[in-house]
Amino acid sequence: MHLTVASIVSATVVLVSPFMGQLQSYLRRTLSTEQYVLVFGVGVLGAVGVATLIAFLRIRERRIARLGLLVVALLFGGGYMWATATPYADVNAVERVHFVSYGLIAFLFYRVWRSAGDPSSILLPLLVGFMVGTLDEWLQWFIPYRVGEAHDVFLNLASIGCGVLFGIALNPPASFAWRLETASGVRLGFISALAFLAFAGFVGQVHVGHIVELEEGGRFRSHYTAEQLRSMQQQRMVQWRTQPPIRIARLSREDQYLDEALWHVRRRNTAEPRDAWYENLILERFFAPVLDRPTYAAPEGARWPAEQRVNVQAAVPASTEPFVSTAEAYPILDWPKAIYWPVAIAVAVLLMVLPRAFARPAPRSDSSRSSPLAS
Repeated sequence: MHLTVASIVSATVVLVSPFMGQLQSYLRRTLSTEQYVLVFGVGVLGAVGVATLIAFLRIRERRIARLGLLVVALLFGGGYMWATATPYADVNAVERVHFVSYGLIAFLFYRVWRSAGDPSSILLPLLVGFMVGTLDEWLQWFIPYRVGEAHDVFLNLASIGCGVLFGIALNPPASFAWRLETASGVRLGFISALAFLAFAGFVGQVHVGHIVELEEGGRFRSHYTAEQLRSMQQQRMVQWRTQPPIRIARLSREDQYLDEALWHVRRRNTAEPRDAWYENLILERFFAPVLDRPTYAAPEGARWPAEQRVNVQAAVPASTEPFVSTAEAYPILDWPKAIYWPVAIAVAVLLMVLPRAFARPAPRSDSSRSSPLAS
Protein backbone atom coordinates (compact mmCIF):
# COMPACT_ATOMS: atom_id res chain seq x y z
CA MET A 1 0.00 0.00 0.00
CA HIS A 2 2.80 2.43 0.89
CA LEU A 3 4.50 1.74 -2.46
CA THR A 4 1.26 2.38 -4.35
CA VAL A 5 0.68 5.72 -2.61
CA ALA A 6 4.28 6.84 -3.13
CA SER A 7 4.21 5.84 -6.80
CA ILE A 8 0.91 7.65 -7.45
CA VAL A 9 2.13 10.84 -5.79
CA SER A 10 5.42 10.70 -7.72
CA ALA A 11 3.67 10.13 -11.04
CA THR A 12 1.31 13.00 -10.27
CA VAL A 13 4.20 15.40 -9.55
CA VAL A 14 5.88 14.49 -12.84
CA LEU A 15 2.77 14.49 -15.03
CA VAL A 16 1.35 17.69 -13.56
CA SER A 17 4.58 19.64 -14.15
CA PRO A 18 3.61 20.69 -17.73
CA PHE A 19 0.38 22.18 -16.34
CA MET A 20 2.22 24.13 -13.63
CA GLY A 21 3.41 26.60 -16.24
CA GLN A 22 -0.21 27.28 -17.21
CA LEU A 23 -1.23 27.68 -13.58
CA GLN A 24 1.65 30.06 -12.88
CA SER A 25 0.86 32.08 -16.00
CA TYR A 26 -2.81 32.34 -15.00
CA LEU A 27 -1.98 33.42 -11.45
CA ARG A 28 0.53 36.01 -12.68
CA ARG A 29 -2.14 37.49 -14.95
CA THR A 30 -4.85 37.61 -12.29
CA LEU A 31 -2.86 38.43 -9.14
CA SER A 32 -0.39 41.10 -8.18
CA THR A 33 3.16 39.97 -7.41
CA GLU A 34 2.50 40.32 -3.68
CA GLN A 35 -0.67 38.22 -3.90
CA TYR A 36 1.07 35.64 -6.08
CA VAL A 37 3.89 35.24 -3.56
CA LEU A 38 1.39 35.13 -0.69
CA VAL A 39 -0.62 32.29 -2.26
CA PHE A 40 2.41 30.06 -2.64
CA GLY A 41 4.00 31.20 0.60
CA VAL A 42 0.92 30.44 2.70
CA GLY A 43 0.62 27.03 1.06
CA VAL A 44 4.24 26.12 1.77
CA LEU A 45 4.22 27.42 5.35
CA GLY A 46 0.89 25.69 5.98
CA ALA A 47 2.18 22.34 4.70
CA VAL A 48 5.41 22.57 6.70
CA GLY A 49 3.55 23.75 9.79
CA VAL A 50 1.01 20.93 9.69
CA ALA A 51 3.72 18.31 9.13
CA THR A 52 5.76 19.71 12.03
CA LEU A 53 2.75 19.77 14.34
CA ILE A 54 1.86 16.17 13.50
CA ALA A 55 5.43 15.08 14.16
CA PHE A 56 5.55 16.98 17.46
CA LEU A 57 2.32 15.36 18.66
CA ARG A 58 3.26 11.85 17.55
CA ILE A 59 6.82 11.75 18.84
CA ARG A 60 6.57 10.49 22.42
CA GLU A 61 9.64 8.28 22.95
CA ARG A 62 13.24 9.46 22.73
CA ARG A 63 11.89 12.94 22.11
CA ILE A 64 15.19 14.79 22.35
CA ALA A 65 16.91 12.72 19.64
CA ARG A 66 13.92 12.57 17.33
CA LEU A 67 12.84 16.19 17.73
CA GLY A 68 16.48 17.15 17.26
CA LEU A 69 16.46 15.33 13.93
CA LEU A 70 13.26 17.14 13.00
CA VAL A 71 14.88 20.49 13.84
CA VAL A 72 17.89 19.56 11.72
CA ALA A 73 15.57 18.84 8.77
CA LEU A 74 13.77 22.18 9.24
CA LEU A 75 16.98 24.16 9.64
CA PHE A 76 18.61 22.48 6.66
CA GLY A 77 15.53 23.05 4.51
CA GLY A 78 15.23 26.69 5.57
CA GLY A 79 18.94 27.26 5.03
CA TYR A 80 18.78 25.66 1.61
CA MET A 81 15.86 27.85 0.53
CA TRP A 82 17.64 30.96 1.82
CA ALA A 83 20.94 30.04 0.14
CA THR A 84 19.32 29.30 -3.24
CA ALA A 85 16.93 32.27 -3.21
CA THR A 86 16.90 34.48 -6.30
CA PRO A 87 16.22 38.25 -6.40
CA TYR A 88 12.71 37.42 -7.65
CA ALA A 89 10.12 36.68 -4.96
CA ASP A 90 7.71 34.99 -7.39
CA VAL A 91 10.41 32.55 -8.57
CA ASN A 92 11.36 31.75 -4.98
CA ALA A 93 7.74 31.05 -4.09
CA VAL A 94 7.41 28.43 -6.83
CA GLU A 95 10.75 26.82 -5.91
CA ARG A 96 9.58 26.39 -2.32
CA VAL A 97 6.49 24.53 -3.48
CA HIS A 98 8.84 22.28 -5.45
CA PHE A 99 10.90 21.77 -2.29
CA VAL A 100 7.87 20.61 -0.31
CA SER A 101 6.66 18.24 -3.05
CA TYR A 102 9.99 16.41 -3.24
CA GLY A 103 10.24 16.26 0.53
CA LEU A 104 6.85 14.53 0.50
CA ILE A 105 7.97 12.06 -2.17
CA ALA A 106 11.06 11.13 -0.13
CA PHE A 107 8.99 10.71 3.03
CA LEU A 108 6.51 8.42 1.27
CA PHE A 109 9.24 6.21 -0.17
CA TYR A 110 10.98 6.10 3.22
CA ARG A 111 7.79 4.52 4.59
CA VAL A 112 8.02 1.87 1.87
CA TRP A 113 11.49 0.63 2.92
CA ARG A 114 11.60 1.67 6.58
CA SER A 115 11.20 -1.93 7.77
CA ALA A 116 14.42 -3.03 6.03
CA GLY A 117 16.32 -1.65 9.00
CA ASP A 118 19.60 -1.17 7.15
CA PRO A 119 21.21 1.54 4.97
CA SER A 120 18.79 0.77 2.15
CA SER A 121 16.04 2.37 4.27
CA ILE A 122 17.81 5.70 3.72
CA LEU A 123 19.47 5.19 0.35
CA LEU A 124 16.45 3.86 -1.56
CA PRO A 125 14.21 6.91 -0.89
CA LEU A 126 17.09 9.17 -1.90
CA LEU A 127 17.65 7.25 -5.14
CA VAL A 128 13.99 7.02 -6.09
CA GLY A 129 13.45 10.70 -5.28
CA PHE A 130 16.45 11.51 -7.48
CA MET A 131 14.99 9.40 -10.29
CA VAL A 132 11.60 11.10 -10.00
CA GLY A 133 13.35 14.48 -10.16
CA THR A 134 15.25 13.35 -13.26
CA LEU A 135 12.04 12.31 -15.02
CA ASP A 136 10.37 15.57 -13.98
CA GLU A 137 13.18 17.71 -15.44
CA TRP A 138 13.33 15.52 -18.55
CA LEU A 139 9.64 16.01 -19.23
CA GLN A 140 10.00 19.77 -18.70
CA TRP A 141 12.75 19.85 -21.31
CA PHE A 142 10.20 18.67 -23.89
CA ILE A 143 7.63 21.34 -22.93
CA PRO A 144 7.69 24.91 -24.30
CA TYR A 145 8.38 27.68 -21.79
CA ARG A 146 9.74 25.18 -19.24
CA VAL A 147 13.39 24.45 -18.51
CA GLY A 148 14.86 21.08 -17.54
CA GLU A 149 18.52 20.66 -16.66
CA ALA A 150 20.77 18.51 -14.49
CA HIS A 151 21.47 21.36 -12.08
CA ASP A 152 17.84 21.31 -10.94
CA VAL A 153 17.90 17.53 -10.47
CA PHE A 154 20.70 17.87 -7.93
CA LEU A 155 18.96 20.76 -6.21
CA ASN A 156 16.06 18.40 -5.53
CA LEU A 157 18.38 16.24 -3.44
CA ALA A 158 18.24 18.82 -0.64
CA SER A 159 14.47 18.52 -0.31
CA ILE A 160 14.68 14.75 -0.71
CA GLY A 161 17.17 14.56 2.14
CA CYS A 162 14.91 16.69 4.35
CA GLY A 163 12.01 14.36 3.60
CA VAL A 164 14.04 11.31 4.66
CA LEU A 165 15.18 13.04 7.87
CA PHE A 166 11.57 13.93 8.65
CA GLY A 167 10.52 10.32 8.06
CA ILE A 168 13.21 8.96 10.40
CA ALA A 169 12.25 11.46 13.11
CA LEU A 170 8.54 10.72 12.79
CA ASN A 171 8.77 6.95 12.44
CA PRO A 172 12.26 5.49 12.97
CA PRO A 173 12.96 1.88 12.04
CA ALA A 174 12.30 -0.62 14.83
CA SER A 175 15.87 -1.86 14.49
CA PHE A 176 18.88 -0.91 12.42
CA ALA A 177 22.11 -2.53 11.24
CA TRP A 178 24.83 -0.86 9.22
CA ARG A 179 25.33 -3.87 6.94
CA LEU A 180 22.97 -4.67 4.09
CA GLU A 181 20.98 -7.84 4.10
CA THR A 182 20.95 -9.88 0.90
CA ALA A 183 17.46 -8.81 -0.19
CA SER A 184 18.27 -5.17 0.51
CA GLY A 185 21.50 -5.45 -1.49
CA VAL A 186 19.64 -6.82 -4.51
CA ARG A 187 17.00 -4.10 -4.25
CA LEU A 188 19.53 -1.34 -3.75
CA GLY A 189 21.63 -2.51 -6.70
CA PHE A 190 18.64 -2.59 -9.03
CA ILE A 191 17.32 0.84 -8.01
CA SER A 192 20.83 2.37 -8.13
CA ALA A 193 21.35 1.14 -11.68
CA LEU A 194 17.88 2.26 -12.76
CA ALA A 195 18.31 5.74 -11.26
CA PHE A 196 21.73 6.14 -12.87
CA LEU A 197 20.51 5.02 -16.30
CA ALA A 198 17.57 7.43 -16.10
CA PHE A 199 19.95 10.27 -15.27
CA ALA A 200 22.42 9.18 -17.96
CA GLY A 201 19.60 9.17 -20.52
CA PHE A 202 18.54 12.64 -19.43
CA VAL A 203 22.08 14.02 -19.60
CA GLY A 204 22.69 12.27 -22.92
CA GLN A 205 19.74 14.01 -24.52
CA VAL A 206 19.80 17.39 -22.78
CA HIS A 207 23.47 18.07 -22.05
CA VAL A 208 25.52 16.04 -24.53
CA GLY A 209 25.96 17.71 -27.90
CA HIS A 210 28.51 18.99 -30.41
CA ILE A 211 30.88 21.85 -31.08
CA VAL A 212 30.03 23.51 -34.39
CA GLU A 213 32.69 25.55 -36.19
CA LEU A 214 32.09 28.72 -38.20
CA GLU A 215 33.90 29.19 -41.50
CA GLU A 216 34.70 32.75 -40.43
CA GLY A 217 36.25 31.48 -37.21
CA GLY A 218 34.65 30.86 -33.87
CA ARG A 219 32.53 28.06 -32.51
CA PHE A 220 29.36 27.34 -30.58
CA ARG A 221 27.75 24.40 -28.83
CA SER A 222 24.60 22.71 -30.07
CA HIS A 223 22.59 19.56 -29.62
CA TYR A 224 23.07 19.04 -33.35
CA THR A 225 25.93 18.69 -35.80
CA ALA A 226 26.53 21.33 -38.48
CA GLU A 227 24.95 19.03 -41.08
CA GLN A 228 21.85 18.49 -38.93
CA LEU A 229 21.48 22.23 -38.36
CA ARG A 230 21.67 22.94 -42.09
CA SER A 231 19.06 20.27 -42.79
CA MET A 232 16.70 21.65 -40.14
CA GLN A 233 17.32 25.16 -41.44
CA GLN A 234 16.02 24.17 -44.88
CA GLN A 235 13.07 22.30 -43.42
CA ARG A 236 12.03 25.17 -41.10
CA MET A 237 12.42 27.74 -43.88
CA VAL A 238 9.74 25.91 -45.86
CA GLN A 239 7.53 24.91 -42.90
CA TRP A 240 7.49 28.35 -41.27
CA ARG A 241 6.47 30.02 -44.51
CA THR A 242 2.90 28.85 -43.80
CA GLN A 243 3.15 27.79 -40.14
CA PRO A 244 5.38 30.27 -38.33
CA PRO A 245 5.95 29.60 -34.61
CA ILE A 246 4.04 32.63 -33.37
CA ARG A 247 1.58 30.97 -31.01
CA ILE A 248 2.98 27.91 -29.29
CA ALA A 249 0.73 25.85 -27.07
CA ARG A 250 2.16 25.27 -23.61
CA LEU A 251 1.22 21.60 -23.84
CA SER A 252 3.09 20.80 -27.03
CA ARG A 253 6.48 19.47 -28.10
CA GLU A 254 9.32 21.95 -27.69
CA ASP A 255 11.12 22.81 -30.94
CA GLN A 256 14.71 22.58 -29.76
CA TYR A 257 16.00 24.08 -33.03
CA LEU A 258 13.91 27.20 -32.42
CA ASP A 259 14.97 27.25 -28.78
CA GLU A 260 18.66 27.17 -29.71
CA ALA A 261 18.16 29.89 -32.32
CA LEU A 262 16.60 32.18 -29.72
CA TRP A 263 19.59 31.62 -27.41
CA HIS A 264 21.76 33.27 -30.05
CA VAL A 265 19.23 36.03 -30.77
CA ARG A 266 19.11 36.99 -27.09
CA ARG A 267 22.88 36.85 -26.75
CA ARG A 268 23.39 38.88 -29.93
CA ASN A 269 20.96 41.57 -28.80
CA THR A 270 22.76 42.17 -25.49
CA ALA A 271 26.41 41.55 -26.39
CA GLU A 272 29.28 43.88 -27.18
CA PRO A 273 29.99 44.42 -30.92
CA ARG A 274 32.49 41.58 -31.36
CA ASP A 275 30.33 38.93 -29.71
CA ALA A 276 27.18 40.34 -31.32
CA TRP A 277 28.81 40.09 -34.76
CA TYR A 278 29.72 36.44 -34.33
CA GLU A 279 26.35 35.55 -32.82
CA ASN A 280 24.73 37.12 -35.88
CA LEU A 281 26.98 35.06 -38.14
CA ILE A 282 25.84 31.92 -36.33
CA LEU A 283 22.23 32.93 -36.94
CA GLU A 284 22.86 33.69 -40.61
CA ARG A 285 24.69 30.42 -41.24
CA PHE A 286 22.54 27.98 -39.26
CA PHE A 287 19.33 29.66 -38.03
CA ALA A 288 18.21 31.86 -40.91
CA PRO A 289 14.48 30.99 -40.52
CA VAL A 290 14.45 32.77 -37.15
CA LEU A 291 15.81 35.88 -38.87
CA ASP A 292 13.40 35.84 -41.81
CA ARG A 293 10.22 34.32 -40.40
CA PRO A 294 7.99 35.62 -37.56
CA THR A 295 8.29 33.87 -34.20
CA TYR A 296 6.64 34.37 -30.83
CA ALA A 297 9.84 36.13 -29.69
CA ALA A 298 10.12 38.41 -32.76
CA PRO A 299 6.89 38.77 -34.76
CA GLU A 300 8.69 40.82 -37.44
CA GLY A 301 11.66 38.50 -37.67
CA ALA A 302 15.06 39.05 -36.08
CA ARG A 303 17.32 39.94 -39.03
CA TRP A 304 19.41 43.06 -38.62
CA PRO A 305 18.78 45.87 -41.10
CA ALA A 306 21.65 46.17 -43.60
CA GLU A 307 22.83 49.44 -42.06
CA GLN A 308 22.96 47.99 -38.56
CA ARG A 309 24.90 44.97 -39.80
CA VAL A 310 27.48 47.25 -41.46
CA ASN A 311 27.78 49.43 -38.36
CA VAL A 312 28.30 46.48 -36.02
CA GLN A 313 30.91 44.95 -38.33
CA ALA A 314 32.78 48.27 -38.39
CA ALA A 315 32.73 48.42 -34.58
CA VAL A 316 34.27 44.97 -34.12
CA PRO A 317 37.74 45.46 -32.64
CA ALA A 318 40.71 43.61 -34.08
CA SER A 319 41.41 40.47 -32.08
CA THR A 320 43.26 37.22 -32.47
CA GLU A 321 41.36 35.58 -29.63
CA PRO A 322 39.06 32.84 -30.97
CA PHE A 323 35.35 33.43 -30.49
CA VAL A 324 33.45 30.88 -28.39
CA SER A 325 29.72 31.49 -27.98
CA THR A 326 28.27 31.44 -24.49
CA ALA A 327 24.68 31.69 -25.66
CA GLU A 328 23.53 28.26 -24.51
CA ALA A 329 21.07 28.43 -21.62
CA TYR A 330 22.58 25.41 -19.86
CA PRO A 331 25.78 23.37 -20.28
CA ILE A 332 26.19 21.36 -23.49
CA LEU A 333 29.07 18.91 -23.32
CA ASP A 334 31.08 17.77 -26.31
CA TRP A 335 31.17 14.10 -25.30
CA PRO A 336 31.20 11.41 -28.02
CA LYS A 337 28.06 9.33 -27.60
CA ALA A 338 29.85 6.27 -28.99
CA ILE A 339 31.87 6.30 -25.76
CA TYR A 340 29.29 7.88 -23.46
CA TRP A 341 26.77 5.07 -23.57
CA PRO A 342 29.14 2.11 -23.14
CA VAL A 343 30.65 3.87 -20.11
CA ALA A 344 27.20 4.67 -18.71
CA ILE A 345 26.06 1.06 -19.09
CA ALA A 346 29.26 -0.22 -17.48
CA VAL A 347 28.74 2.09 -14.49
CA ALA A 348 25.12 0.94 -14.18
CA VAL A 349 26.21 -2.71 -14.13
CA LEU A 350 28.79 -1.88 -11.46
CA LEU A 351 26.17 -0.11 -9.36
CA MET A 352 23.91 -3.14 -9.65
CA VAL A 353 26.60 -5.60 -8.59
CA LEU A 354 28.36 -3.75 -5.76
CA PRO A 355 25.54 -3.70 -3.16
CA ARG A 356 24.97 -7.42 -3.71
CA ALA A 357 28.67 -8.12 -3.27
CA PHE A 358 28.79 -6.38 0.11
CA ALA A 359 25.44 -7.65 1.38
CA ARG A 360 25.54 -10.40 3.99
CA PRO A 361 22.72 -12.25 5.70
CA ALA A 362 22.15 -10.74 9.13
CA PRO A 363 19.95 -12.42 11.77
CA ARG A 364 17.14 -10.27 13.06
CA SER A 365 18.14 -11.01 16.64
CA ASP A 366 21.59 -9.42 16.13
CA SER A 367 22.20 -6.87 18.90
CA SER A 368 23.73 -4.53 16.31
CA ARG A 369 20.23 -3.96 14.95
CA SER A 370 19.10 -1.74 17.79
CA SER A 371 17.89 1.66 16.57
CA PRO A 372 19.13 4.75 18.41
CA LEU A 373 15.82 6.51 17.72
CA ALA A 374 13.39 3.65 18.26
CA SER A 375 11.61 3.17 21.57
